[in-house]
Amino acid sequence: MPELPEIETVSRGISHLQGKQITAVIVRNGNLRYKITQTIAKDLLDKQIKQVSRRAKYIIIELSRGYLIMHLGMSGTITLLDSNTKNTPLKHDHVDIIIDNNIILRFNDPRRFGCVIYTEDYQKHSLFTALGPEPLTTEFNPTYLLNRLSNKKSTIKQLIMDNNIVVGVGNIYAAEALFMAKISPLRQGESISKIEATNLVLAIKQVLATAIKQGGSSLRDYKHTDGSLGYFQNLHMVYDKLGKPCGICKTAIAAKRLGQRNSFFCPNCQK
Repeated sequence: MPELPEIETVSRGISHLQGKQITAVIVRNGNLRYKITQTIAKDLLDKQIKQVSRRAKYIIIELSRGYLIMHLGMSGTITLLDSNTKNTPLKHDHVDIIIDNNIILRFNDPRRFGCVIYTEDYQKHSLFTALGPEPLTTEFNPTYLLNRLSNKKSTIKQLIMDNNIVVGVGNIYAAEALFMAKISPLRQGESISKIEATNLVLAIKQVLATAIKQGGSSLRDYKHTDGSLGYFQNLHMVYDKLGKPCGICKTAIAAKRLGQRNSFFCPNCQK
């Protein structure tokens, strides 16, 4: 699943569309995670793109009226194409948004877990009302995290992946941040000390910032809007490295299923 760095990269990849106008909308299959409304073409038509941003794992396109929200789900991609060249839609190219009559913003989603939603005010939308702070802001700090971990019996990895606590820290980056902070993903949240919370917050920020700089991790379906790949997968220390030697101590990387996801860690470095 594309995580925060991947979504941030996509958001930046379409930010140059600001100031341009939506001139057509083509919906080939509206049966996504949330069914695309029959009025979406009318809602988007002739609207100007004012700003492109990200909240959690959602791309937010502010229009001259209302907002277009997009989520890539498990396997979605957004590609920008030149409408003047041959761009025959593929099986899972569900939505085309035509911009200034010459740019196609194409939404592809094989598993259809993503969404394309128009709303008048995204901040009041049910998808956003319970979200925690962005991890790269000052609102996400050691004091805040320690307070949210108080009396929590769930594992620390599951807690930092909880969007109600902090948004956007998906499986890859949770594993990498916990390794950097030398904290076992199996620890209960309430066991984390103040020093450990400080180290973990710094690690989350550093891992995400580096991943964004590298254009995210391209493991399966994820690509940039121009079709190129991210490079952070080349810097992974523990994720998807089961049985391989730890880069620090050479102990074999272990994995345990937490919340239906594999959690990779070094049993020697992470306590």
